[in-house]
Amino acid sequence: MVQSDNSYAARPPRRVLIILLGAIGDVVRALPLLGRMRRGWPEAHIAWAVEPKSQPVLERHPWLDELIVYERRRAPWSFAPFLGKIRRGRFDLVLDLQRHLKSGLISLVSRAPDRIGFAAANTKEWNHRFSTRRIAPQPRMRLKLAQYQAFADALDLPETPIEFGLQLSGDEAARALAHLEGLPRPLLGVILGSSWPSRIYFPEAVAAAVRDLAAANGAAPLTPILIGGPEDAALGAAVMRELDGVGARDLTGRTGLRDLIAIFGECAAAFGPDCGPMHIAAAAGCPIVSLWGSTAPERSAPWGNAHLAMRGEIPCHPCYLRECPIERECMRRIAPAGVAALVRRALQERRPRGPSGLAKNRGGGAAAGAPAAGAHPERS
Repeated sequence: MVQSDNSYAARPPRRVLIILLGAIGDVVRALPLLGRMRRGWPEAHIAWAVEPKSQPVLERHPWLDELIVYERRRAPWSFAPFLGKIRRGRFDLVLDLQRHLKSGLISLVSRAPDRIGFAAANTKEWNHRFSTRRIAPQPRMRLKLAQYQAFADALDLPETPIEFGLQLSGDEAARALAHLEGLPRPLLGVILGSSWPSRIYFPEAVAAAVRDLAAANGAAPLTPILIGGPEDAALGAAVMRELDGVGARDLTGRTGLRDLIAIFGECAAAFGPDCGPMHIAAAAGCPIVSLWGSTAPERSAPWGNAHLAMRGEIPCHPCYLRECPIERECMRRIAPAGVAALVRRALQERRPRGPSGLAKNRGGGAAAGAPAAGAHPERS
């Protein structure tokens, strides 16, 4: 196993491919690795292989040169053309962050002479056999963002502050912020859905926390906005029915992923379960109270907000089951009053946002809304 290789110090790679196809939260947490690569190799052509679900996070990203999209819904017919694009890329360095058979095959097909992946203990489906070298084994419960940073360590890239580089054009931001027109500030982001049913908080509990935070209680009442995809519309409607007249705006199914960059930038705080939008909120600089049942915050807490994680204390946590056989008892044990109290704590300790924009030149500036934190303050 080769844990470090300084061969790129004298001669940086010309063409680099990142393979991380799927989960939105994973793609967001890999952006600081992209930023570290861009700063270290400002002239390199950097491409990213991704599926449509997470594609909006990477679209028009200032640190990225190329997106190679795998149209998973058209599989298996779309796989061969996708692999053809990978091979024609003539990459000399590939980073496989996905760690399963499909990503290993993509890495192999690239024919890159240097293909770096996770150690065998951290992979599935013999993925490690497709790499030419591997990073040091990672503790299972180490933050994923820190695990991705280990690739930059193996390449001896200089450490940099954790930045995400998410930004919108003026037109995109205006369209996104139109959803908030007329709402009194401060705003509370209420994230409803998750790709795993076992992670979802109950609508009556969501509404109870929102009602608490919408009351003055000696501080400015928060105006709630419900955030979710089209699949969360029924959940949003259920929460609205439980709000007892609290003025809220239900945006479920009305916003895209890129809209959330601007929307969370306007929120004083947010709360919700383990999901991709939770990580977008953190990347946008919005304090986020995260709710944990089947999964573990030690591995997946949003960056800079680990101290705002709440878990349902139960012996089977974390089970990592998509479907809960005991009716999400872990989530039921998270008290709405506790959620509201932690949101208020987040508001009291809230740090100033970072710079509002990112220089368009490669390697310049801090990410929009990113905390002005030192390099890797949460690395374990």
